[in-house]
Amino acid sequence: MFVRISALAVALLPMAASAAMAQADDRYYGPHMWGGGWQMWLFGPLMMIVMIAIIAAVVTLVIRWSCGSGSHGAGGRPLDRNAHDILRERFARGEIDQEEYEARRRVLEN
Repeated sequence: MFVRISALAVALLPMAASAAMAQADDRYYGPHMWGGGWQMWLFGPLMMIVMIAIIAAVVTLVIRWSCGSGSHGAGGRPLDRNAHDILRERFARGEIDQEEYEARRRVLEN
């Protein structure tokens, strides 16, 4: 709630300043490029860069979340696999036979 109120106050601050300036001088026609609008030359591009960065971050997070790759690597396999897990997977897939599996397991245990 406080964030919304402070954001509203920041958004209304330039309008209040321009209203005060309009009352002080009859020739003032509001903020524009050459007459008092120099702040927008500075903050406009800055806010545009910030908004693009926020949008890119949100899109990246949504894509990562929807793919389910938060703690998993490619193919949905966990990233924290050790040598024993890889050896067991190779044996289960039939890439190595039981003798080779036992020999490699003994080497890993030492």
